[in-house]
Amino acid sequence: MNITFCCTDTKADPWLKGLRAAFPHATVNVWQPGAPQADVAVVWAPPQQFLDEQQALKALFNIGAGVDALLKLRLPPGVKVVRLDDAGMSVQMAEYVCHAVIRHFREFDGYEADVKEGKWSYRKPRERQAFPVGVMGLGVLGERVARALRVFDFPVHGWSRTPKAIEGVFTHSGEAGFEGFLSASRVLVNLLPLTPDTQDILNRHTLGRLQPGGYLINVARGAHLVEADLLALLERGHLAGATLDVFRTEPLPPEHPFWAHPQIRITPHTSARTLRDESIAQIAGKIRALEAGQPIAGVVDAIRGY
Repeated sequence: MNITFCCTDTKADPWLKGLRAAFPHATVNVWQPGAPQADVAVVWAPPQQFLDEQQALKALFNIGAGVDALLKLRLPPGVKVVRLDDAGMSVQMAEYVCHAVIRHFREFDGYEADVKEGKWSYRKPRERQAFPVGVMGLGVLGERVARALRVFDFPVHGWSRTPKAIEGVFTHSGEAGFEGFLSASRVLVNLLPLTPDTQDILNRHTLGRLQPGGYLINVARGAHLVEADLLALLERGHLAGATLDVFRTEPLPPEHPFWAHPQIRITPHTSARTLRDESIAQIAGKIRALEAGQPIAGVVDAIRGY
C-alpha cells in the first residue's frame, strides 16, 4: 500500500511516524510533485496540483472535521472523501462552548473589567431559564455540546436538517422548524457544516430572531456569518455580544473591527484542535476497513457537503 501525506501548514514528521507504525509494510511519504500514484491520502488543504496528479486515489482522509475547502477542488473520479468523526474534538468543543456560555451568563467579562479598575462589584444572579441555548447543527460535535450544556441546567434547543432526538434537548428540524428554533433561543451556538445552503446563515434576519439580549457563539466557519449584520445588531442593542473562533479571513486582519469591539470576544480558531494520535488511530482503522471491503463512517456526501 502507498499512503501519501499532503497537509498544508502541518508538521509532517509525527504524522509519518504514526502512520508508519500503524502500517509497517506500507510506503508512507510526504507528497512531492511528480510522486508515484498513492492508494490513499491523508490531507489538509491540499493544492489542486496534488489532486490532479493523484488520480488513482481510493480515499482522501481529511484531518479536520470540516471538508468545505476540500470539496471546492476538482477531485479524482470515484474517490471517497472521509472526515474525522471525533478524534478528541467533541470534548474540546463542549469545553469551549460551555465556557463561553457560562462566561456570558455569569457576567464574568463585567467582573473582569471592574477588577481592572479596582472595583468590588455585585451583580444580581441571573435565572438559567431566561437563557435558553440553541445549538445549530446536531452532528457528533453538536450533540456533545448540547448534552454538556444540559449538565448546567440551561434549557437547550437543537436544530438539524433532519429530525433527531436527544434526551433533555428540545429538538427542531428542517425549514419548518428553523424559525421556531431561533425564537426559542437567547444564546445561539453555530456548529453547522459550511455548504452553499448554510453560507451567510448568520445574518440580520436569523440573528434578529433571537430573543432580546441574544448572544452568538460561532465555532463552525467564518463564512457562516455576515459580519456587518452582527455589528449592526450589536449597535442596535438586540444582541448583547458574541464569542467568535472562526473568521472569513484567517488570521484576522489587524484592522478588523472585531479586535477592539467591547462586546466581541475572539479566539484564533482553537475551539477544537485535531489531536494527532487519536486521528491517526481513527484513520488507520478506516483504511484497514476499506482494504477489507467493509463500510466506514464519515464518508462525505458531496451533494450535501458533509
